[in-house]
Amino acid sequence: MAFWDASALVPLCVNEATSRSSHAYLGKFAPVVWWGSLVEVHSAIFRLHKGKEITDAGMKGALARLRRLSEEWKEILPGDAIRELAVRLLSEHSLRAADSLQPAASLTWCRQRPSRRNFICADHKLAQAVHLAGFSVVLLSGSAVQA
Repeated sequence: MAFWDASALVPLCVNEATSRSSHAYLGKFAPVVWWGSLVEVHSAIFRLHKGKEITDAGMKGALARLRRLSEEWKEILPGDAIRELAVRLLSEHSLRAADSLQPAASLTWCRQRPSRRNFICADHKLAQAVHLAGFSVVLLSGSAVQA
């Protein structure tokens, strides 16, 4: 298992530069995700469609892939502990509020023992923050869409 940021889930649903490597990691690491990731990936898909970067059929396929993927992942639900960790992370790193929830959820998942745990993402700032928290980071570079 590995924690997957929404930015790493998008290439599993939409064909982009990092889709091949993202699918390869999916074969190795079952996804653990933050509760809000489903909304974030939907947002990315809808933005791509509205920007005419994917067709109607492309959007329909992406949403179907997301639905299948979400049936298989483990989801970290919101709670006071995640909110407190997110606030702490905001004081330690240059993250936006919503972005602090991903590492807070990942730290909750591993009971704040991130050593030898993988965090997969395409967001450089987030990658730096989770690396400093102690995760092994798999950074998907060249991603076209941030979730």
